[in-house]
Parts: sequence; C-alpha cells; structure tokens
Amino acid sequence: MNWDDLRFLVVIGREGTLAAAARSLKVDQTTVARRLRALEDTLGTPLFERSEGRWQPTPVGARVLERSTRIEEDVAGVLRVAEAGNRSVSGLVRITAVNAIIGEYLAPRLPSLYARHPDLCVELIASNDNLSVARREADIAIRLARPASGDFLIRKLADLGYAVYGAARGDLCVRPGDWVAYNPDLAQTPEMRQLAAMLGNGRVRLRSNNLRCLARAVADGIGHAILPCFLADPAPGLVRLTGPEPVLTRELWMLIHPDARPQARVAASADWLVECFSAEAARLGGRA
Repeated sequence: MNWDDLRFLVVIGREGTLAAAARSLKVDQTTVARRLRALEDTLGTPLFERSEGRWQPTPVGARVLERSTRIEEDVAGVLRVAEAGNRSVSGLVRITAVNAIIGEYLAPRLPSLYARHPDLCVELIASNDNLSVARREADIAIRLARPASGDFLIRKLADLGYAVYGAARGDLCVRPGDWVAYNPDLAQTPEMRQLAAMLGNGRVRLRSNNLRCLARAVADGIGHAILPCFLADPAPGLVRLTGPEPVLTRELWMLIHPDARPQARVAASADWLVECFSAEAARLGGRA
C-alpha cells in the first residue's frame, strides 16, 4: 500500500468533491481520481460513492477514513516533535482567524513581530472555517468561541465588544428599521441573534459575509449594523448609536496543538499575540 494514497482519501472525505480535494492538495483532479482508484484496487473494495454531486464514503470507506484521519494527525505530530528541536525563531508560522481579525487587527501589527524576529515568516489565513491545528492546516488558530472539545492548549485573548452603528453623515436619512447584516449561513452567530431580537418590523436591506463591506454600507446610509467596536469605532464614516457599553460581547480564544507549542517560531508568535491583545483589551472590548 502507498501510504500517501491515504492522505488523498482523507482530503476527499473532508472536501466532499474531487475538484475541491484537488485544490486543497494542489494537484489536478485526474491525479486525485487516479490515487483513489489505486487505493480502492489495493484494498479490493469501493471507498466512496457519488451522491447528489458529492463523494460519500461507503460503510467500509467510513471506517478506513476514520483510521486514516488518525494516521494523518499522527504524522503531523511527528513533524511537530521534530521541529521542536529547532530553537531559533525562524521559518514559517501559520495563523488563522476570521477575516476581520486577520485583515483589520493582525495585519497592521505585523511589523512589530518582524522587528522582534526578523527571520520569521508569517502566513495569515483569513477563513470562517475552523481550520485544524491537529492536521497542521494552521499552527495557531484564533476562534470566536472556546472549543468544546479537542486536545489543544487554549488561552483567552480578549473580549470583543459589539455595538450598533449608523452613518456619521447627518445628511443621510436612514430609516430606524433598516439594517445590514451577515448572510443567512451565519444566522447562529451572537451578532445575528442580537439583531433578530432587535429587528421587530424592520428589514435587512443588505447581506454580506464581509465586515468591511457592511461597515461601508452603514457609512453610505444603507442601514444600521451590529459591528465589532475595534473595527467600527475608529472608522470616520460611522457613529456608535448605543452608548458607551457594548450590546454584546464575544470571547476570543487562541488554540495551539500541545506538540507545536515547544517550537520556537510558534511560541514567539503566540507570545506576541498575547501581548497585542492584552495591550488593547479596553479598545477591543468596546469600552475605551
């Protein structure tokens, strides 16, 4: 058996289509299909079947997939243990968080990290998906909720305050019941649940999964929005409508795999993150 074929199997199971798996693996779709067929021929049984445009594991495939996923995480663990022997703060560290944290908060502060560790390289992964630190998709994950399970080192970074904002321009006539909000797939976020409680007979005039887009729409008078204070308070086109206290607060957590924490590049980056968020706790909480 070619053990690398198991990696293809795991990614197909995770992504659900050959095309998506090919993008994740950075190969062409034909290669993914060929490696899957090779593994099925070796094992003598189908591992996936296509249903409604997606590849679903067969009963045998589900069991093979479960064990292969554990192998993938074990291989990632071996690499982390080996890398922990390098005590220099150098090489690549990958940090993932939602778009707003990556683009509006971390990216402008990177020069201070590079000044401290000039041999460090950083990959900022802006994603609403929960990328896995166990599979080495990221070295450090920043999440807007404490994980309920998983073998992680976790640390609370900050409380993020949210408030209601409107357009700062007085000549824009915005109806009190007009809002802009996230797309429906984010309906279970605390911000959207808060909006649902406040909406009443109002209407949502614009939806987007991009916070910068929503903030611009508010500044242009399309509607009001519940936005994170750290992003909206300094924006010249916005004004806070709900007073000095946030209308809701979300916790921000840092996750690191235990095997990754001893790596000098990961430890240095984690320490820098803690310092950044601690130094601006009041502003992030919406009470500065």
